[in-house]
Amino acid sequence: MNPKIKAAFQLASVLSGALGLRASFREARHKNDKLALADAIITALGLITGTALAVRALRKGEDDK
Repeated sequence: MNPKIKAAFQLASVLSGALGLRASFREARHKNDKLALADAIITALGLITGTALAVRALRKGEDDK
């Protein structure tokens, strides 16, 4: 598979995960559930890392030209 297409799918996956994360974060805050809140924060950090990896892959593809 083309690395740029793979990175674009990865980025789309991260963005869709962010939408679900928002709801989880709100629910955890509403219920004052510290464990669920910690889970949401850790998941957010994973999404940030995933975004950075996808962007790097897209930029690396541009450098190859």
